[in-house]
Amino acid sequence: MLINRFLRRGFCTAVARPWLFVGLGNPGDKYKGTRHNQVGFEMIDAFAESQGISMNTVHCKATFGQGFVGDAPVLLAKPQTYMNLSGESTGPLAAYYKLPLNRVLVFHDDMGLPCGVLRLRHNGGHGGHNGLKSVMNNFRGNREFARLRIGIGRPPGQMDPKAFLLQKFNAIARERDISFDCIIVFYGLLS
Repeated sequence: MLINRFLRRGFCTAVARPWLFVGLGNPGDKYKGTRHNQVGFEMIDAFAESQGISMNTVHCKATFGQGFVGDAPVLLAKPQTYMNLSGESTGPLAAYYKLPLNRVLVFHDDMGLPCGVLRLRHNGGHGGHNGLKSVMNNFRGNREFARLRIGIGRPPGQMDPKAFLLQKFNAIARERDISFDCIIVFYGLLS
């Protein structure tokens, strides 16, 4: 199973080090419900709500919350720097808490995957995703952090990809609630 392979790579230790879960997105009501935000910010919100973790603090340019899932400490962040500058928040958060990058998980949208498909990776490139590129730059080029790629599908026809990213999901895509799937991933990492 993918989660077991992931955990065997040293992402779970006996030390109660916190996990940093970062959802990439854009701040403001204008972007709420768009493909760029739905899978980053709103997944963090769904997890925070399911665990009773308040996201009411601003820390390192991010809306921030902290709590526990069982005995595992978790830090939740939604960078408020806009997608393409997400590393300006994520890098300082990891540094502030002195977290090794194997305790960081970044949630982001991925046009290369069909809508609602999840892919958990322990490392890799940015795949043209400017938010991930910024995170990597702020980790000094290090790619050894986990990311949960969440499929949003490809733009139809000749539609501009940027317009597609900032468009709200249609009714069919909204019916597929992937927040439950993401919460399962959270629990798999923490157990």
